[in-house]
Amino acid sequence: MHLPTFARSRLPRFVFLGALAPLALAAGDLAQNWPRFRGPNGSGVASGDIPAKWTGENRLWKIKLPGEGHGSPVVWGQRVFLLCGREAEGERIPVCVDAASGRELWHSTLGVAYRSGHKFNSPASTTPAVDADHVYFSWSSPEKVFVAAYTHDGVPVWTADLGAMNREHGFASSPILHDGLVILSNDQEKDSALFALDRHTGKVRWKLPRAENHSNYSTPCLYTPSGGVPQIVVSSWRLGVTGIEAATGRQLWQAGVFSQGRAERAVGSPIAIDELVIANCAFVNGPKHVVALRPDRAGGMTEVWRVEKTVPHIPSVIAVGARAYLWSDQGIVSCVRLTDGKVLWQERAGRDTFGSPVAVNGRLFSVDKGGTVTVLAVADTFEVLAQNELGELCQSTPALAGGRMFIRTWEHLHAIGAAR
Repeated sequence: MHLPTFARSRLPRFVFLGALAPLALAAGDLAQNWPRFRGPNGSGVASGDIPAKWTGENRLWKIKLPGEGHGSPVVWGQRVFLLCGREAEGERIPVCVDAASGRELWHSTLGVAYRSGHKFNSPASTTPAVDADHVYFSWSSPEKVFVAAYTHDGVPVWTADLGAMNREHGFASSPILHDGLVILSNDQEKDSALFALDRHTGKVRWKLPRAENHSNYSTPCLYTPSGGVPQIVVSSWRLGVTGIEAATGRQLWQAGVFSQGRAERAVGSPIAIDELVIANCAFVNGPKHVVALRPDRAGGMTEVWRVEKTVPHIPSVIAVGARAYLWSDQGIVSCVRLTDGKVLWQERAGRDTFGSPVAVNGRLFSVDKGGTVTVLAVADTFEVLAQNELGELCQSTPALAGGRMFIRTWEHLHAIGAAR
């Protein structure tokens, strides 16, 4: 283990939209946190409210970030965290921003070489995870994979070296947290493994080697069957969907539910709802699958339904109430019944989309590559409530917390919410 160093510091910089800075938030407004990619257990669903149609007053602030990237923000209390990078300078930049004002609170500059591997990757494509004590970032050099912990005030705590980097398309795996563990899925071309690190020290508590040997980029979720123990659910092409005992790293079940023919990649992340696990896997112009499984506490598994036409490759599935929504890379949305996968409607809602949809107060929000935020009603019928323009490249997923939506574009961070 070693501690990262601060190469240099910069003064906070921020831009307010409108004549006055937003008022400070009441403590209760930010009681809800968004602690990992797609929020609580990767569901993409939040409480509270975000306006469907945005006026200038709803665009609370916008800041220029100290670097670029496609990773999503996370939120804890009044702090927003995300990873930036500068490819030409060979730098990775953990960043912390005040949620109320957009003022940069701190950033750390790490000298780490970068190799993209794919035109859609970036020097900062991962999303951190955060708890009450620390924020955890993951990244790689061309040779090594790292996870690092910082305090909320930007003090480095530990850095873990997880071994060789062996990915064809570069690194983009995000950590999650459970019961004192920082968990990272590192499916790559060789030496694939699932890691569980002690959140206080960064030491490996357990490591599960995986016979995947193919790069996948999905972020795990947690699933607990009735009467069973918490499981980490990982999706990948060759192995399918796997359930691993969270406390020990022992594999409990595995379902090879994806194509064993043409190569695919699991990029969208699995979700767990109503004792179902829903996962997607696909390839450009190739096979595409969304599969709903019901694992049990004894290690058995039942496939409940699957959809294999016009389903997402990169975006993740979202489920709200009795429906699941499959927002494809081409902007076509399918609403399916959660119990049996019956398609209730399928309509075009937008354009090329890399981020995943999120939901709040009966509304779905999704940002396409060009920065158009499309808002749909959560309903059995198709209804576009609004389309809002950011006008910037966006390949990330919004974060929702404290009555605000935080959207990371290539160079900026935006805050959206009700006028105050």
